[in-house]
Amino acid sequence: MSKKAITNGCISLTNKTLRVKYETNGVSLHVEARGTGETTLVLLHYFGGSSQSWSAFTDHLSDRYRCVAPDLRGFGDSSAPQVFTVDAMADDVAALIRYLGLARYVLIGHSMGGKVALALAARNPVGLASLVLLAPSPPTPEPIPEESRRRLIASYGQREAILENARQITSQPLDEPALEQLVRDHRRTSPEAWLAWLEKGSYEDIAARVAQINVPTLVMVGEGDPVLPRAVQQREVVDRLPNARLIVVPETGHLLPLESPARVAELIRDFLL
Repeated sequence: MSKKAITNGCISLTNKTLRVKYETNGVSLHVEARGTGETTLVLLHYFGGSSQSWSAFTDHLSDRYRCVAPDLRGFGDSSAPQVFTVDAMADDVAALIRYLGLARYVLIGHSMGGKVALALAARNPVGLASLVLLAPSPPTPEPIPEESRRRLIASYGQREAILENARQITSQPLDEPALEQLVRDHRRTSPEAWLAWLEKGSYEDIAARVAQINVPTLVMVGEGDPVLPRAVQQREVVDRLPNARLIVVPETGHLLPLESPARVAELIRDFLL
């Protein structure tokens, strides 16, 4: 698919989603583009998610913004190479941004995608207007309890374990279509990417870099997030960034764009005005 096809799809297809493959850094990335506007929202999904994780969220923003959501390497319909570091994922996103020629964009990262967004924003790339982090994995090693890590590794691909984990980390119950999408996304995640994040990526320490981020930053945390609660986000993320503020989303857990897509979209819209 040509650059023109991707760019035109992003600009003109307000109510449709354009799905394309993009080759970069030896990886075939699946990318979904939707919406219209001068500013592009580059959406980076959570661990075990995909570009589909943003579908309900972009329903509320594609009238004003272009929305570009890649499946990160090893997730969704993107290929699984040998390397799954945070910087490798950030390199893929940076290459995509250059390829699309985005003059003004906002990085929005959820959970794992938040750590990737932090790594890329710390490079102060041209065109980055602001940064939004939804329940981000912190720039310091993520405090995953050893028992939880072992459980997640052992339960890879198991439907009941996937659904039980969703129940444990959410405050708002997800409807049946959202749960089924969650299961599909989990099962499309390569076992190599799944293991790499749990054993290495989540523990990477990029804290020394994030003080260089020079754009306005909004950090959101769900009031009932049991994974990365408010205290962790304040200490490990907000206090390390020179221009960040924290918003707590009521009656919401860890999966912010799935549990409260309209409210999260509204808060982001207000932040970007």
